[in-house]
Amino acid sequence: MELQDQSLEDISIADDIDIFDDKFHEECGVFGIFDHNDAAVITTLGLHSLQHRGQEGAGIVTFDGTQFHSEKHMGLIGDNFTKPNVISRLPGKYAIGHNRYSTAGGDEMRNVQPFFAEFAGGGFSVAHNGNLTNAMTLQRDLQKRGAIFHSTSDTEVILHLIALSSATNLADKLIDALAQIEGAFSLVGLSEKKLIGCRDVLGVRPLVLGDLDGAYVLASETCALDIIGARHVRDIEPGELVIITSNGIESLFPFENKKSRFCIFEYVYFARPDSYVQGENIYAVRKRIGEELAREFPVEADMVVPVPDSGTPAAIGFAQGAGLPFELGIIRNHYVGRTFIAPTDTIRHMGVRLKHNANRKLIEGKRIVLVDDSIVRGTTSQKIVQMVRDAGAREVHMRIASPPTMSSCYYGVDTPKRQKLLASRMSVEEMMDFIKVDSLAFLSIDGLYRAAGETVRDNDVPQFCDACFTGEYPTVLTDFEARDNVRQLSLLSETIEGAA
Repeated sequence: MELQDQSLEDISIADDIDIFDDKFHEECGVFGIFDHNDAAVITTLGLHSLQHRGQEGAGIVTFDGTQFHSEKHMGLIGDNFTKPNVISRLPGKYAIGHNRYSTAGGDEMRNVQPFFAEFAGGGFSVAHNGNLTNAMTLQRDLQKRGAIFHSTSDTEVILHLIALSSATNLADKLIDALAQIEGAFSLVGLSEKKLIGCRDVLGVRPLVLGDLDGAYVLASETCALDIIGARHVRDIEPGELVIITSNGIESLFPFENKKSRFCIFEYVYFARPDSYVQGENIYAVRKRIGEELAREFPVEADMVVPVPDSGTPAAIGFAQGAGLPFELGIIRNHYVGRTFIAPTDTIRHMGVRLKHNANRKLIEGKRIVLVDDSIVRGTTSQKIVQMVRDAGAREVHMRIASPPTMSSCYYGVDTPKRQKLLASRMSVEEMMDFIKVDSLAFLSIDGLYRAAGETVRDNDVPQFCDACFTGEYPTVLTDFEARDNVRQLSLLSETIEGAA
């Protein structure tokens, strides 16, 4: 999250940044390894597997037994950390790394993590995934006390809180700092003798523990363990702080115990399909989502077509549940990036065709069910439907593998202004008319919970964070509630912008 005291009314988020993309974006991935001869190489590989969680910038900090070393770059891991001599500038057996996704105003080198500070007791580096919902309030208080900030990232707040803590050792200083923050976070930290990992008490963001030939590993997802050949030991628990030293691993639960509220959108879209999250294989969950969707909203059709790539597992599940053929009726061009070409009027007119193309031979004259993971602004859905109709589809039905996205996220996800979320201002019938489909249906919230392994949503204390669908935020939102006393369900017009 960027600590920029401005309204989103003055900021265009993804509308003018990336005309090819109409999705939510997770905002970062973290990785750490303790006591491995190839720590920087291993961290690079781990971050490569977590590239889907952030593509704007990446950084690695290592410790060689004497001093810390840092490399930070804008862009992709493969474009920067595989260059000659980069790894050679990162010696040491201990490392942490971070992938970052930023929104408008935040894609600056000064905001690339991990961050590093020299404390009285030695150096410490930290990287985190999530958003601190009282970061701006804390920053203003810290500045009054003399703190000087060098970035607009909420992560830097953690370092200042550590520096000002009266506790006597690093672990207690960190606990003291984390006890003062609100929101969602999974973090990794590196000192001269310790690798530290921690999740917020609700466990909104993921963090897992692995073992690579005796070297402990921390990562946002298990796919980062797979690429390096590490064994998945377990998830870090909500509210757990692990301290890894040469003596082994110590587990602490220093915060108030609360019921877990893991982000359910990790199952829908964010996590990589081959990862295991909360004990569930993401691909299997997404197939079950499609099966639930087919049971809830069947439709007479000739074939099921995914909106690639995020809609594919759910489309497979829908096809199997409905007894319909699954076909790749839309082909994706994987070589169109965010900086492909300036968004001129001509390119805007070409729109989604730069990234997707209808497979006319398959869909001409057919009744098509398009399956996608979500609808955000609806602009991409509208263009894809028109593209399929232009290719000769007789009917186009759309099924969405999540409930309507009606509210904004404050826990580490790049979200458009609430007013730009189609479901926040239109009924399903109005959305159907806007997208111009023959029918439109969204998975129910209970259907999503069933697919994620729960029987039904507990409406008193939900098992997941589902605020983007329900508007029920699981934490206090201090920075946003303090502004003009606005209600939580209309916070996005007053919030701040960026990525953790």
